[in-house]
Amino acid sequence: MALVIPLEELRSSPTACLFEGEKHADGVPVSCFVLETTPGRGPALHIHPYPEVFVVQEGEATFTAGDEELIVTGGNVVVVPGETPHKFTNTGDRPLRMVTIHANGELIQTDLD
Repeated sequence: MALVIPLEELRSSPTACLFEGEKHADGVPVSCFVLETTPGRGPALHIHPYPEVFVVQEGEATFTAGDEELIVTGGNVVVVPGETPHKFTNTGDRPLRMVTIHANGELIQTDLD
């Protein structure tokens, strides 16, 4: 049977909703954030032991991934390998809408800043 979870039940901050698969639907092995971030905002530098996929839906973000800095706009996907230090900042002039997909049923993150 399908499980429907309203995003508001997953709200983890004013800008993010977090789905951790291990906590729902009999342990789905994936997690994701649904984000709407205001200009100038984004997470601090961090790593995950697994890859992270960013689906940029609207807006503009500047990603730091290892030694790279990338400007990415809506309609693009960014893949950051596991154990790679990364972060993003909304560098546009409107909200950044994005879904981040974690290849793990539980969010595991080590902050570096």
